[in-house]
Amino acid sequence: MTTWFITGCSTGLGRAFAEAVLERGHNFVATARDVAKVQDLADKYPDTALALPLDVTSDEQVSAAVGAAEERFGGVDVLVNNAGYGYRAAVEEGEDDAVQQLFDTHVFGTVRTIKAVLPGMRARRSGTIVNLSSIGARICPEGSGYYSAVKAAIEALTLSLRKEVAPLGITAMVVEPGGFRTDFAGRSLTQAAVPIADYADTAGKRRKDHDTGHGKQPGDPAKAAAALVQAVESDSPPYMLLLGNDTSDGFRAALDALRTEVDVWEDLSRSTDFDA
Repeated sequence: MTTWFITGCSTGLGRAFAEAVLERGHNFVATARDVAKVQDLADKYPDTALALPLDVTSDEQVSAAVGAAEERFGGVDVLVNNAGYGYRAAVEEGEDDAVQQLFDTHVFGTVRTIKAVLPGMRARRSGTIVNLSSIGARICPEGSGYYSAVKAAIEALTLSLRKEVAPLGITAMVVEPGGFRTDFAGRSLTQAAVPIADYADTAGKRRKDHDTGHGKQPGDPAKAAAALVQAVESDSPPYMLLLGNDTSDGFRAALDALRTEVDVWEDLSRSTDFDA
């Protein structure tokens, strides 16, 4: 039986992922900073679910949670790094402490859990690591520079990791969701405390008090969860799984724009080598 370990399961996509995995009969480790918010999953599935407290910014909690998972189920077969939150600010508005916390949660939190599960996966010569990114890493909206940056870092890290672990029988993949009907744009979204007036027409338009999309997102979390399980269980899991029509459209538009830019400047780009 496959054992899944998912971070950030209390709400949103993490919760949908958890329910999909449990409904399919897999072993499951549900984690959240407040374990009480995922205890109901363990109560409903006492034979296959384990609820654990986990703050991914804590080395000790990551080590303890993975150790408990291995003790209960014998190992982690699928790690899904989902824990995180949004942060909106113009780059100049970004507060140092808030930005450092954002990177510690998204980037270094992901690294902590990866390092914790890899020894067991290497020993078994099998496993899958799934890292949640965002279409923001591709389209980089005004006001989301820092959030886009942490997701772009996760994507680059994952591609290198995928190449490193593939010969060991381990798969690493990225998931890029678009807008899903969760509380991401509500409780899970933070922002700089002090706006700068000069950015009112760019980053300022995306501040929480101007957000009109919350609760109207097109994506269905249950369908996203089913798609994730299908991709992980496929014979050849992708490096990148896009979730949502908005993501697919945005990804292709960003790719086309970048390709056009590269073409325009190609002669200059190729002019920098030593003459033969």
